Amino acid sequence: MKNIFLCSSFSEVASIFETFAGAENKGKTITFIATASLVEEVTFYVDTAKKTFEKMGFIIDELEISTAKYSEIKEKIQQNDFIYISGGNTFFLLQELKKSGADTIIIEEIKKGKTYIGESAGSMVLSSNIEYVTLMDDVAKAPELQSFVGLDVIDFYPVPHYTNFPFVEAVETIISEFGKKIDLCPITNSQAIIIDEENKEIKTV
Repeated sequence: MKNIFLCSSFSEVASIFETFAGAENKGKTITFIATASLVEEVTFYVDTAKKTFEKMGFIIDELEISTAKYSEIKEKIQQNDFIYISGGNTFFLLQELKKSGADTIIIEEIKKGKTYIGESAGSMVLSSNIEYVTLMDDVAKAPELQSFVGLDVIDFYPVPHYTNFPFVEAVETIISEFGKKIDLCPITNSQAIIIDEENKEIKTV
């Protein structure tokens, strides 16, 4: 049982998420992981997502997996109602997920049916391999990453920011280089991929 919401820009598809989440969300908790943004200069999307969730009534429980102890990571991810992973550098994110052991905990919780929300890097990291992201993110920011093997939760490859500045050229290059090799799923900043059980649907604001 999977409940997954993937997007390029969370604040821009908040209305889709509210419909997706369904029931009253006031007081529900989100494990908010912004680790991918730590090595980026542009990070406004982290605060924007945080404020968007709070406006909906969610309680934000921040978790920095690059510094937190395994016991804290496990407790927060397992006990909170939702998991959110922000945008940023996908390679650094994967490196820290694997180093901390958060990857296996997240995979287990997704399999149990806990809702996972991924924004940009948080979306791409769920694929089986993130090699295609080398055309969008700087792999040098994850010097300890030993392989491109992702969390392998989904059987396709999200490509966020399709047609959106400043990623227009990078996305087109990914499609050109990898489009015939793997199942790419490009989405704009105003689209979201919803996975309910094994069904995948793209919704637009």
